[in-house]
Amino acid sequence: MINITINGKKVQVEEGITLLEAAKQAGFNIPTLCYNDDLEATGGCGLCVTKVKMGPGYRTMRACTTKVAEGMEAITQDAELMRTRKTVLELILSNHPQDCLSCERNHNCELQQLASDFGIREIPFANIVNEIPQTLDCSSKSIKIDTSKCIQCGRCVQVCQKVQKINALASISRGISTEMKAGGEVELADSPCINCGQCAAHCPVGAIVEKEAIDYVWDALLDSKKYCIVQCAPAVRVGIGEEFGLPVGTNSTGKMLSALRALGFKGIFDTNFGADLTIMEEGSELVDRVTNNGVLPLLTSCCPAWVNYVEKFAQDMIPHLSSAKSPHQMVGPVAKTYYAQKMGIDPKDIVVVSVMPCTAKKQEIDRDSNMSSSGHQDVDYVLTTRELGKMIKQAGIEFAKLEDGKGDDMMADYTGAATIFGATGGVMEAALRTGAYLITKKDLEKVEFYDVRGLKGVKEATVKIGELELKAAVVNGIGNVPPVIEMIREAKANGKPLPYHFVEVMACPGGCVTGGGQPYGGNDKVRVARAKGLYDEDSALQKRCSHHNESIQKLYKDFLGEPLHGKSHELLHTTYQKRKLYNK
Repeated sequence: MINITINGKKVQVEEGITLLEAAKQAGFNIPTLCYNDDLEATGGCGLCVTKVKMGPGYRTMRACTTKVAEGMEAITQDAELMRTRKTVLELILSNHPQDCLSCERNHNCELQQLASDFGIREIPFANIVNEIPQTLDCSSKSIKIDTSKCIQCGRCVQVCQKVQKINALASISRGISTEMKAGGEVELADSPCINCGQCAAHCPVGAIVEKEAIDYVWDALLDSKKYCIVQCAPAVRVGIGEEFGLPVGTNSTGKMLSALRALGFKGIFDTNFGADLTIMEEGSELVDRVTNNGVLPLLTSCCPAWVNYVEKFAQDMIPHLSSAKSPHQMVGPVAKTYYAQKMGIDPKDIVVVSVMPCTAKKQEIDRDSNMSSSGHQDVDYVLTTRELGKMIKQAGIEFAKLEDGKGDDMMADYTGAATIFGATGGVMEAALRTGAYLITKKDLEKVEFYDVRGLKGVKEATVKIGELELKAAVVNGIGNVPPVIEMIREAKANGKPLPYHFVEVMACPGGCVTGGGQPYGGNDKVRVARAKGLYDEDSALQKRCSHHNESIQKLYKDFLGEPLHGKSHELLHTTYQKRKLYNK
């Protein structure tokens, strides 16, 4: 610890942190725009200017990149700094469209909030936004880019290149003409983009946003001929409450179900049901590969951004991917076959809407013919958690005041194993719980696997299941994938024992809890809080293993038959293909 003085207040702070962090710990807020907890500070926007005493006077420094030192004296707030920061904002706004009312980020924009905080009523500089060539890229099925709204903070490029290590986005040109867009002179859909949406999640303004499906869903709800079904992913329930002021990580399952019913959906399902179904199929596939000398390690397939990565960057790993569809893509075909038969509804009149924490799910729903295994497109629309929040507000529903509701029993029951799917390591933990049963025909005495929890980049666990020592790995964030894949390749090439039997990968850091479609502001503190909301529900549920879900058991008995065979294989499994890194 070292001693510094901020605004006349003597404080002790940890050596090596930045002045921005020290000021926050001391109770002083310094405005920022380019800074993000997940990313390396660049000092690009200049809003965090502060005064640091050097000799007899003070020198202006950028707090996000200035490290504290013993005896440092700093001023982070005075009239001169306020005027400087306000001028910086006015300059940024002079190169920004004035269309806040129609922007997707209206009332949820960092630039707009700062302009309000600083009382900016007019901009004393000429607006030059139309003097620079701009790009509107709507080629992707998941997100769109509008460079006219870009403030050149560099967050999107940094998260794509340095965190996710995909390099789909780049900074093109220099100075005032700089554009953040897909590199290689191609549109985003033709780039290496895997649709993870972390660029949109980290953009402070409306330059990169998800492609909204809200109006399409309202049209379906207004059509009296349509039978609208909705399902929500595990992570949505610990994110949606934040859109309405509830504490980070609050599990709002009951309120969410009540809101969905109030919106007019006739079938209220739960993607957690699909997660239990996924475990039955994927767990059975793991057991089959282990016992019958199948291709190992088995790689999870519930994250569509990860699947896109394999198809583009690691095509030799395609045989390792589980053929099991992701949970919501299992609920879709079951809804349009099993549920439709039970309810006497024509499948062509059913509209399935998935509420996901993920932007890649928007691309997944029609990625190939396997996503129409019911004879119709299995899932019709995907809304992000943010989009659902907007719909609830549009309907005038006071979310925080709602009583807890229930889903439809036929396809809304779930176990604790399904709930933890939303956190990194959750799929692995859920699979181990049921995989152990499928091998030994006995339930584990202890179902928690703490070694695969947490935010470490790669987590490993060895689990004794009968006579088998099953080696598992969990990759947290797509940027941590390459070393794991190289280990697998090296073992195969040299005839060495494989490092793992089973590998889980989630493309977004922290897993789905901070997916590309979750409420803005995700960081490690938020990831931990949201994951805790899921683990707490798992601990509280009586049934914590997917094979204990009685509705799943009934589905297999009445309709699907055995996992991996017959209707199960036809409806719940998919195939993969090699895709070009660039399509020109």
